[in-house]
Amino acid sequence: MAKNNFDEGAGPSQRQLRVGELIRRGMSDILMRGDIHDPDLNRMSITVGEVRVSPDLRIATAYVLPLGGKGQDEVIKLLARNKGEMRRIIGKKLGLKFAPELRFLLDRTFDQMDATREMLAQDSVRRDVEQGDDPNL
Repeated sequence: MAKNNFDEGAGPSQRQLRVGELIRRGMSDILMRGDIHDPDLNRMSITVGEVRVSPDLRIATAYVLPLGGKGQDEVIKLLARNKGEMRRIIGKKLGLKFAPELRFLLDRTFDQMDATREMLAQDSVRRDVEQGDDPNL
């Protein structure tokens, strides 16, 4: 019996994770090779950090970031403008029965890592971390 992903607390299925990673690799390869016929998009270096796929595998959301972080809004617009061609290439390249609809969002994990690093560098936080759970301190 197939496992349904209706439980809100449930994470993505193995199938969603596998298809998402295949799409991420395929998308990275397409962008690196310049397979899309758009000179504005091909001149940019874009990192595809993650691709999350809906439970029915019909929607794939790619979290992207331009190298160096500059031109973020432009990258999203360029990718959205070329999503039809990218969807076709991904479907053909990966041999998927149905190529998912592609959506693009900015990858904010690097911003979160910087904020965490800054927080951990604060004296009060560092002192708490170094003391740990020792009740005698």
